[in-house]
Amino acid sequence: MPSANLLDPSLNIFPEHPRHIHIMGICGTGMASLAGMLKSRGYHVSGSDQNVYPPMSDFLEESAIAVQSGYSPDNLHPRPDLVVVGNVITRKNPEAIELAALGIPYVSFPQALRHYFLNGKTSLVVAGTHGKTTTSSLLATALYEVGLYPGFMIGGLVQKFGRNFNISEGDYFVVEGDEYDTAFFDKGPKFLHYQPHIAIITSIEFDHADIYADLEAVKNSFRSLVGIMPQDGSLIACFDDPVVREVVSEAQCQVLGYGLRSDLDWSLSELSVSPNGTDFTVSRKGEAYGKFHSVLPGRHNALNALAVIAVMHELGVELQQIDRGISSFQGVKRRQEVRGEVGGIIVIDDFAHHPTAVRETVEALGVAYESRRLVIVFEPRTNTSRRKVFQDAYVEVFDPADEVIIKEAEPLKNVPAEELFSCPKLVDELNGRGQKALYFPVTDQIIEHIAATARQGDVVAILSNGGFDNIHSRLIERLNLNIS
Repeated sequence: MPSANLLDPSLNIFPEHPRHIHIMGICGTGMASLAGMLKSRGYHVSGSDQNVYPPMSDFLEESAIAVQSGYSPDNLHPRPDLVVVGNVITRKNPEAIELAALGIPYVSFPQALRHYFLNGKTSLVVAGTHGKTTTSSLLATALYEVGLYPGFMIGGLVQKFGRNFNISEGDYFVVEGDEYDTAFFDKGPKFLHYQPHIAIITSIEFDHADIYADLEAVKNSFRSLVGIMPQDGSLIACFDDPVVREVVSEAQCQVLGYGLRSDLDWSLSELSVSPNGTDFTVSRKGEAYGKFHSVLPGRHNALNALAVIAVMHELGVELQQIDRGISSFQGVKRRQEVRGEVGGIIVIDDFAHHPTAVRETVEALGVAYESRRLVIVFEPRTNTSRRKVFQDAYVEVFDPADEVIIKEAEPLKNVPAEELFSCPKLVDELNGRGQKALYFPVTDQIIEHIAATARQGDVVAILSNGGFDNIHSRLIERLNLNIS
């Protein structure tokens, strides 16, 4: 039987006039959006995925894109002109094996995005371990608001647009630059394909333990990004992070540092955080620049906004326009998103999963809602958080919470038990520090516990990078039963 190991490298190409493009792993947020973008350009698009479920399955159906549930050699018949291979596809995937056998031209998602949508544009790439989605969403929204009408591809749904992508005739394209690997035939990070002219680096920490051995490996991927910056480009780098400072130190292009220190190119001060967001003052090269408001609460969100302000200034946007662009931002789905309020109980959805992101989010919510009881519900779900690499780190990130609820993690396949994260151990250690913490094996138990114990004035923040069994809507429904 042919093997995907035998994919012909010479077929990693774009055919001249493809009509039918097939996407393997089409239900991922980025892949589904790429499918919609290609469809809007007039291509016949089909796709396949192992997990076909809303919201992306609904989006694909509305876009009249046929999706096959499950991977099969039959999905490549009739034969497409080009196949886009998602990074969820392994070389043992039956569809990948058939792709090798048929000798069809193939590319990765980042290659397709660059070829069809980035070429001819000024590429603005937002990279970093944390804050990529929020920062790129804010940049795209602000540029649109001031009349620059960028295209964009982002890993979350931007509230202003109700989607995570945009095709535009404007000069700029904003892309969230992911450091995760590109495809099974290209283990380099995605962001190396995005031709950055201006890049933001928000932070660099160890993450993605399934593909990176250690922090040095992560740093090397970002060094590669720095290495492809053009000499006339610009790096907007968070100098609060010593690893970022180290990685950008050999850049051949302009580097503008931003952060809390007053001696940086861009700095912020006078932060004031509330449930309505964050007000802050910005200085440029030590001189007062302006006062701004971010709709999202927290110092980390003010820093994200500061990076966007620096980019817009580099693009020649006037201060008043920058202020208008920043203040127009309505947020991003699943980033401190208030999903509802029932009987005075606020339910918030957030994507935080890395210990640093969890800490920043919990701290921001603790300040914003300082007069309320804060309940944090956390689901370890990523390939990294389900390993014990952050077992100790998570113990210290929930301090501002009044109660912490941990959902049992689904064990990773093919990972030894002694290398897996232990939710009961985390709860024991949190309680040992004097913090109230609870552990539940299933989501139903969490919902019932909150329904029984939550009271008017509570804030319940649910942190997960997945759907979490639709806990947000189900909890709101259950809370409504209490007052009906």
